[in-house]
Amino acid sequence: MAASQPVVLVPGLGSSVQSHLDILPALWRRGSVFVANHTRDDTIAAMAARVLAEAPATAFSLIGHSLGGYIVLEMMRQAPQRVARLMLMNTQARLDPPAVTERRKATIAMIHDGRFDEAMEANFPMLVHPSRVDDEVLKQRTRLTRLDTGREVYLRHQAAIMARIDSRPFLKDISVPTLVLSGDEDRLISNEYSREMADAIPGAVLEIVAQCGHLASMEQPEAVGEAIDIWLDR
Repeated sequence: MAASQPVVLVPGLGSSVQSHLDILPALWRRGSVFVANHTRDDTIAAMAARVLAEAPATAFSLIGHSLGGYIVLEMMRQAPQRVARLMLMNTQARLDPPAVTERRKATIAMIHDGRFDEAMEANFPMLVHPSRVDDEVLKQRTRLTRLDTGREVYLRHQAAIMARIDSRPFLKDISVPTLVLSGDEDRLISNEYSREMADAIPGAVLEIVAQCGHLASMEQPEAVGEAIDIWLDR
């Protein structure tokens, strides 16, 4: 087992620690866990800088989920010497295709029209494996994470996502042990994009979790925890 080392976890779009409660034991057994608060800024660069300022001063293992993946890639650009290991979960390095950008804009328009809860409910089927679209427990858990963040944070996050840079040219420069993990039915970010990152990062390992959508920590926490154990021992 690798020596104890802090883990920094950066949640996704409009999400909080609620989205990752089930994998915290796998992380906590290895050392302290810092869950970043990424709710206060509206650019990826500013979010990354704030997380770095508030994170443990020693070298840490770094996990980013979805939007959190965009943030941790920027953290790697800003301070690569701070990061000992990297995990990219349900995320991508490339920019969105036009159709996805238009979908984001449609969701933003609904929210500005006062239909935040309706927009979030409409997006839920895209977040989970097709077998979980009627899972009321999972739906309630996504509602709880939205209560932690809310409408204005969601809008800031979307603005940051749409203005982000393409991280693909930078992937070849990542030199720490890296795990790229996604669900086999992630309907928001294609497995093709996960493979693209794993192929571009030297020595990276790709893990595609079965029966899983975009919310890997909530949908398949045991499989994610097992992958984390192997990654932290690298």
